[in-house]
Amino acid sequence: MQASRARLFKEYKEVQREKAVDPGIQLGPTETPYEGGVFQLAFSIPEQFPLQPPQVRFLTKIFHPNVHFKTGEICLDILKNAWSPAWTLQSVCRAIIALMAHPEADSPLNCDSGNLLRSGDIRGYQSMARMYARLAASAKKG
Repeated sequence: MQASRARLFKEYKEVQREKAVDPGIQLGPTETPYEGGVFQLAFSIPEQFPLQPPQVRFLTKIFHPNVHFKTGEICLDILKNAWSPAWTLQSVCRAIIALMAHPEADSPLNCDSGNLLRSGDIRGYQSMARMYARLAASAKKG
């Protein structure tokens, strides 16, 4: 437990240091249907962290083949069998952003989204993803 807390504190200090250089909030990846969207994630850190991966899920609804539409569960190898203690929470976020930009239709948690991509209907996938991003991930004004 103590090692887990020490690691989290170290990562927090690193994020704060980087935030001083770039205080911008990360939005949906550019040149994707999610561009400009604000997506919230929920992290659950196990006591054995960093030896075990965090559990991460989307709180914001997202139309993506590797994200379960109802639960927000993310299908990403580093959150499962490819986890390494070298990964940080910030690198997990970067991997999720990369997954948003490069979906893997062959291992879908959202079959509708995966089927659109596997059938070659890129326009249909992007249209649905963009619509949900606008509905669920719009930046709140005021």
